[in-house]
Amino acid sequence: MKVLAIGKNYVLNAEELKTTTKNGKQLIFSKPESSLVKDNKDVEYPSFTENLVYEVELVVEIGKTGKNIAEADAASYISGIAVAIDYTAKDVLNDVREGKGPWDLAKGFDGAAPISPVKPISNFSDLTNINFDLKINGETVQEGNTSLIIYNFEEIIIFVSKYFTLEPGDLIFTGTPAYGTGQIHKGDHLQAAIEGELLLDFKMI
Repeated sequence: MKVLAIGKNYVLNAEELKTTTKNGKQLIFSKPESSLVKDNKDVEYPSFTENLVYEVELVVEIGKTGKNIAEADAASYISGIAVAIDYTAKDVLNDVREGKGPWDLAKGFDGAAPISPVKPISNFSDLTNINFDLKINGETVQEGNTSLIIYNFEEIIIFVSKYFTLEPGDLIFTGTPAYGTGQIHKGDHLQAAIEGELLLDFKMI
């Protein structure tokens, strides 16, 4: 099972989307399977960071095997959608960037990817208009809609499948809204929803 993610994939508004040039160079990185936290279990705050940053994201689950997937077929590879948090240990990331090293320690540690149960793709009639949001301690901190995505789900699948054979159960984090990311603290309560349905609900301990 692969856990892949795309960075910097949302704009602030529709006007910005109109002026955004897509050069096809998607920023893709991976997280190990051990970074996932399922079943709304609480997440242990990592001891090695003092600057843990949250990003709420929709996650596409792959339902069948594919390589070099064509545009016309890409949507058929999606079996479901979840909502998740992509955590970054920012201080660790800054250290590895200084040495031009990989992001693994900052993005792939245990607990770096709490994820909700997957909702079947049949629940979503329009992949270009899905609302999602994140509340921390009852306050809404991020709201997103897939109409503001730069590379849509199908384009991500097409791009990724040039490099990796996609297999059933693979997960692709599709990017966070362009505003609202911030620092998380021990004791914080995170709740993420898709179309108003609370799916992810846990505390940092």
